[in-house]
Amino acid sequence: MRTITIIGLSLLLLSCSIGPDYKRPPADGEDRFRMADGSSELPSLANLPWWDLLRDEQLQQLIRMALAENRDLQRAVATVEEFRARALVAKMDYVPGLTATASLPASRKANFLFPGFASPFNYYLFGNLAWEVDLWGRVRRMNEAARADLVSKEENRRAVTIQLVSAVAEAYFNLRQFDLQLDIAKRTLQSWEESVRIAQARLRQGMTSKLDADQFEAERANAAARTAELERQMSQTENHLSVLLGRKSVSIARGLALDEQIVPPTIPAGLPSELLQRRPDILVAEQQLAAATARIGAAKAERFPRITLTGLAGLAHPELSLIFNDPSSFGVFGAGLAAPLLNAQVLGFQQEAVEAQSKQALAQYQQTVLTAFREVEDALVAVRTARVQGEAQQQQVAALQSALKLAELRYKGGLANYLDVLVARRNLFESELALTSTRRLLLASTVQLYKALGGGWNPEKPSAEENKGS
Repeated sequence: MRTITIIGLSLLLLSCSIGPDYKRPPADGEDRFRMADGSSELPSLANLPWWDLLRDEQLQQLIRMALAENRDLQRAVATVEEFRARALVAKMDYVPGLTATASLPASRKANFLFPGFASPFNYYLFGNLAWEVDLWGRVRRMNEAARADLVSKEENRRAVTIQLVSAVAEAYFNLRQFDLQLDIAKRTLQSWEESVRIAQARLRQGMTSKLDADQFEAERANAAARTAELERQMSQTENHLSVLLGRKSVSIARGLALDEQIVPPTIPAGLPSELLQRRPDILVAEQQLAAATARIGAAKAERFPRITLTGLAGLAHPELSLIFNDPSSFGVFGAGLAAPLLNAQVLGFQQEAVEAQSKQALAQYQQTVLTAFREVEDALVAVRTARVQGEAQQQQVAALQSALKLAELRYKGGLANYLDVLVARRNLFESELALTSTRRLLLASTVQLYKALGGGWNPEKPSAEENKGS
């Protein structure tokens, strides 16, 4: 055993790892995002924990429920556990393998039984040791690949967490939008019903035409149809949000109204270089590239001879009571050499396949980086334009509300026809619905920017006790 150990350590000192070492590919990037407002030196929005960005307490409660019960996140966590075990399995290749075998024959009919010689007719117990000398670094490269796979799955779990937080927030904002639009539609419907009642009374008195009454009735029916549509969308959004929470369809509790939600006045994006180190899908693609690079070295090592140190030691005797006598012991130690001959060409093809997989992983990493930068730029321009658009629509709604009041006064006083009221109320209805959509767009775009920047480092909100201690 001492000789085997000395030989093994000597070979390990002489061993090397063949194949390329992983290096992060260079990425073309600017000093700041093209659509970013303000200084790029400000702390990125992604540095905020999600509960500091999303201030609605009811929304925070929904997010915590989703983080605890969502099935996709549970699957991602289980995948991490699987690959953590796989990494430990790969690590055990560094350790010699030891197996034990015992035999207790029920009957013996042979007469050629020799003490110390194991046969099916003997009682015997022996241990078998096998240890691959990692001369070419095959085991090390496979361990590198296993570690990269594990890190990739851990980053994928974080990506699922960020996606879940943003999906719950966006669905909640959609729900609050439909709530506000439904309230607008119901108020508008009541106004049209009142206009229809007045028009019918004026028609009976001969003060207006049947055409005017029919036009008011048509607008009332349109408002009723929009109300039913919004009720359907609201119910379907609740169903979608329930699935994100890991539950069957339930009624979702509401918190702040859509126009009460808090949006940060300035939304800094940070430096583009931070994106490569923070965004989980980029890190997933990078670790997949690292694993593919390590497997190239392992594939190359398969084409070289594999040296294995072996040992066998045990006890055997025809009689169980004499098995531990000295003459009954046996053992052998040595080394084995296995080299590819007829399958050398096949191993060469396998190496080419692994190298092609590395090229695919590199292209995927580069594409992921490009997609990430595009998503950040899209979210930045969406936040900026939604804010400006919302301010303009707010002014439009105020002007149309004033115009409707004047049109109704003029119509009731006989100074204007039905068309002025109809157009004013229709325009106000559509502009109010558009304003709520823009408000939701601003909130959703902020969340999308947060997700695109790789925000949400901490998956759970700290407890009150932790806050007091910090």
